[in-house]
Amino acid sequence: MSIARLAPSQRGLTAQASPIRRLTPYADDAKRRGLEVLHLNIGQPDIATPRAMIQAYHDFDEKVLAYGASEGSLHYRQALANYYNGLGIAAGGGPIEPDHIIATVGGSEALLFAIGATCDAGDEVLVTEPYYPNYWGYAHLLSVGVRAITTTAASGFRVTAEQVAAAIGPKTRVLLISSPGNPTGTVYSAAELRAIGEVCRSRDVFFISDEVYRDFVYDDAVLQGRTTAPSLLAEPGFADNAILVDSVSKRYSACGARVGCVVTRNAELRAAMLKFAQCRLSPPVVDMLAAEAALLTPADELASNIAEYHLRRDALVAGLRQIPGVNAATPEGAFYLMVELPVDDAEKFCIFMLRDFSFEGATVMLAPGDGFYANPELGRRQARAAYVLQVPKLQRSCQVLAAALQAYPGRL
Repeated sequence: MSIARLAPSQRGLTAQASPIRRLTPYADDAKRRGLEVLHLNIGQPDIATPRAMIQAYHDFDEKVLAYGASEGSLHYRQALANYYNGLGIAAGGGPIEPDHIIATVGGSEALLFAIGATCDAGDEVLVTEPYYPNYWGYAHLLSVGVRAITTTAASGFRVTAEQVAAAIGPKTRVLLISSPGNPTGTVYSAAELRAIGEVCRSRDVFFISDEVYRDFVYDDAVLQGRTTAPSLLAEPGFADNAILVDSVSKRYSACGARVGCVVTRNAELRAAMLKFAQCRLSPPVVDMLAAEAALLTPADELASNIAEYHLRRDALVAGLRQIPGVNAATPEGAFYLMVELPVDDAEKFCIFMLRDFSFEGATVMLAPGDGFYANPELGRRQARAAYVLQVPKLQRSCQVLAAALQAYPGRL
């Protein structure tokens, strides 16, 4: 008697490997061969985590590391509420309260909760592409479709309210936009967010605002007197459909802490997400203590870090523009950019750099652009670069990239 072969679910079989991490085996092998791999593929900051955050880990001295509250500790949620209200978000419908907040396991779980609470299987999330690949990943995990509005460097990788209105379909339940954007660095003004929000409200569509990079804005013309990027939660009239997703990973250079949150004034929506939070029991207790300590980071320390990323942005853009055939728009925020490469296939080129090429003992790792699009062909000649290395390493990365393009057989 034959035994049927056990196989993964179709959900698992059709999931996409992350373009940010899927070439890691090639990078590991390059390191084993003695090469220095300059990692521009992943948004892992090299700036020191705030000392107060690290000290909070050292200071933990409980006899039992017990479960915490599913929604996160009240003390931490109150501290978060104070932080958001300090940004002026209270203007959007009254002060943010602890009961508007659920602490999550990173911003990733916040995305999962927000999509899960707004969409049923077969519904659609509307995104702008290129987009953060985990948007597609979490929608796929929930059997939710992704509908994409394609943007280009010529438009600053931004969409208008009119484009959103035209793209909303019968199955669209939520719009998901990051500002400052990953992977484009696009920053939406308050007026743009308000206009897009009006479309969503009139069409009964939720609006998830990914604000993980709100501090990373570099030009006064974009900030318009602000210190952080605008938030839809600060605009009146969107209490029912506005959802904020956040994380400590980037702002405090604490990607390994795995603490995020989701914020909404919609009590029914928050109650639905709390049920999801109860399923996973609680967010990490000690990491929440560290995240709370991070909120006390002096403003001048954060400002100094942003100034450093500003220098890095300018250095990488300048270096890339000196390479023949390479096109890179100047990002307004975050710490990524999409770069157009003169190659037949960006993934093949990225593998070539890791497997077959080196320049003065080094090579570069980029994230292939196809995984940032619903239609992979749109990103076939693109890659995402993260300017999370010090300026000399970014300048060296551009030298390596230029040499690799000269050596690559598939250069156009």
